[in-house]
Amino acid sequence: MTQELDAKVASGVREGRRRIPIRWMILGITSLLLVLNYADRAALGVAGSTIIQEFGLTKTEFGLISSIFFVGYAPFCFIGGWLSDKYGPRVVMGAAVGWWSLFTALTAAGTGYITFLIIRFFFGFGEGPQGAVTVKTMRNWFPQRQMGAAVGISQGSTPLGGAIGTPLVAGLIAFSGDWRTPFLVLGVLGLIMTVGYWVLMRDGPDQHPWATAEEREEMRAQAAAIGATGASETAATAHSIWYYIGRPHVLSTAFAFFGYAWVLYTFLSWFPVYLVDARGVHIKDVAVVGTLPWLLGMVGFMLGGFLTDWIAAKTGKPAAARRGVIIVGLFFTAVLMGCIGLVTSVTAAVALMSAVVFLLYLTGSQYFLMISDTIPAVRLGGVMGFVHFIANTSGIFAPLTVGIIIDQTKSWVLTFGVSAAIALLGVVVIAIWGRARALTA
Repeated sequence: MTQELDAKVASGVREGRRRIPIRWMILGITSLLLVLNYADRAALGVAGSTIIQEFGLTKTEFGLISSIFFVGYAPFCFIGGWLSDKYGPRVVMGAAVGWWSLFTALTAAGTGYITFLIIRFFFGFGEGPQGAVTVKTMRNWFPQRQMGAAVGISQGSTPLGGAIGTPLVAGLIAFSGDWRTPFLVLGVLGLIMTVGYWVLMRDGPDQHPWATAEEREEMRAQAAAIGATGASETAATAHSIWYYIGRPHVLSTAFAFFGYAWVLYTFLSWFPVYLVDARGVHIKDVAVVGTLPWLLGMVGFMLGGFLTDWIAAKTGKPAAARRGVIIVGLFFTAVLMGCIGLVTSVTAAVALMSAVVFLLYLTGSQYFLMISDTIPAVRLGGVMGFVHFIANTSGIFAPLTVGIIIDQTKSWVLTFGVSAAIALLGVVVIAIWGRARALTA
């Protein structure tokens, strides 16, 4: 009797496991890594005023320290994506997390302008692959009808990292009296998470021992359906990566993504400094007011993914849905960004920046989805990596440009106006050249 009951319980557990696709665990693990990714990245901006004061840096020098990260980061967006096509997402992301966590911790060893430049340059190597590799992972695990949700949730975790990282870093600095403490804490946490990711992650359902039979069959059926339309290609039969990169909708998506990223990196690198220097906000209060834009950004990112999945299901035109949200969201992002420097109170500035980040991140998953909807899986990592690379070259120029403008003109109005103009240019480009046909229905 006992043996029969045990058998029934075990059978029920197995059935329950089959009913819950393991893809949601993969999404959860990836999302946690991206929370850490942006918490690590946001840490320098939050600690910026303290570091500038301790080491006597000019705004231009701190801008270059912020920008040098992207000199390492941007090429590894492409390199990481290309490597994920070759070796799989698990190997590439696992190595990337370990690398960026090590250099997060090493930031605490910075002793001046030159050492910060070196550390932040190598830190960028590890953070670069995350965007393309995440999209590759989601494409391997999720059917297209859920891709917007999967990319929206995973990439939407990046502003959550900023929302968590901002008060964490500010709080640790205020508590310990030392800006180095949060970098050590985040670095050690990242190294622990690297081990957990390697244990739990696999490149697709066919490689994962916990994947359900239904899950494996669904992804095989989707691959077969794509093959029936002639859109499924192997490494041997696909066009070269440069063929796909040269498509007008890929290049226009990359340019619009550049405008998006310029606004983002102006906010990421300088908004905490703006609050402290231009608005007189204390570092402790940055932990509160600096968190609100990130929280709204997280909502915007996730909402955007679900929204375009819904529009795509209604219209049968996924690529058009993604492009439409980019045009509308990025246009209003630019308008509100241009207004920030004109307001006269901290409350108004934070409210406007919160609205900017919400609208900006509403478009955030769409750039990834424009590519994942229209590029064969075998070339997806490399093409997405290229688009992410172009977008993140803005990170080389935006923080440095802001530093130069502030040093030379003292004008935050001009700073926010430049960001608005570049975002608007991205809207024009994708509106004219961004039409694309999805490879899958």
